[in-house]
Amino acid sequence: MSVPMAYLGVIVIWTTTPLAIQWSGDGPGFLFGVASRMSIAAVVALIMVALLGYGMRWDRQARRAYVAAGLGIYLAMLCVYWSAQQIPSGWISVIFGLSPLITSLFAYLWQGERGVSPTQVGGMLLGVLGLAVMFGSSLDMASSVVYGMLAILLGVTFHSASGVIVKQINADIPAIVQTAGGLLVATPLFDLTWYLFDGVWPVSLPFKAALSILYLATFGSVLGFALYFFVLKRLAATQVALITLITPVGALLLGHLVQNEPLSLTIIAGTALILCGLALFQFGAVQLARLQRLQLAAGEEG
Repeated sequence: MSVPMAYLGVIVIWTTTPLAIQWSGDGPGFLFGVASRMSIAAVVALIMVALLGYGMRWDRQARRAYVAAGLGIYLAMLCVYWSAQQIPSGWISVIFGLSPLITSLFAYLWQGERGVSPTQVGGMLLGVLGLAVMFGSSLDMASSVVYGMLAILLGVTFHSASGVIVKQINADIPAIVQTAGGLLVATPLFDLTWYLFDGVWPVSLPFKAALSILYLATFGSVLGFALYFFVLKRLAATQVALITLITPVGALLLGHLVQNEPLSLTIIAGTALILCGLALFQFGAVQLARLQRLQLAAGEEG
């Protein structure tokens, strides 16, 4: 598979995932929704690993990568699923748009990646301003909306940290194997969480919730994570995180058209500020990389 096609696939899946997450919790509850999704996804991922003839790797480096990915999946998705019951689905994608900024911070602190230019600082400030506008908009709604936004922000942090750690471990294993390994770590945690805090098997499962769980298990988890780890191996973590520049717009429009979710001028303004900040941040990253290449070339000539 080509990197551009995988990149596009992640965009489409991540655009539709927030709404599907919200639907999957209608009736059975969000803990059953996420636990059943991950349980099905783990089985499907292992079947795909077997069919593709890869086999699971169990050396120390592979186990570390599985744990890093699995804990990231568990912590981030737990935050996402809970907050999806509190805030409009499109907002999930918008706030996740901040992941390039958080990813860059972690990459700088843990991997010693290049520093931050003044242009990137400006992009960060715009992103923070956009987030503040979104928070301001949430104050006009129920207090649970504010808590939902905070939970999503926490989920973004877990997701970004996990991506950088997986990149740092560099286990060099196929994307579907990485996905299966991560799900093998995350699924028991989700199942245990459901058992401890809910544990009630639903008497009936609404068709929309069942369909959403199946979609999320196959596309949102197995295919989505496989494509994500595929591009993560071939691109810098910050480049992968730029997917969130595109998905917020699609997710907001989808939520508005399908669920009539609010799309006020304040929400649009906050989203625009976040996306402009991310675009400015990436532009600064390109400038900084070009400057460092010129400095390196000048040093070699000297």
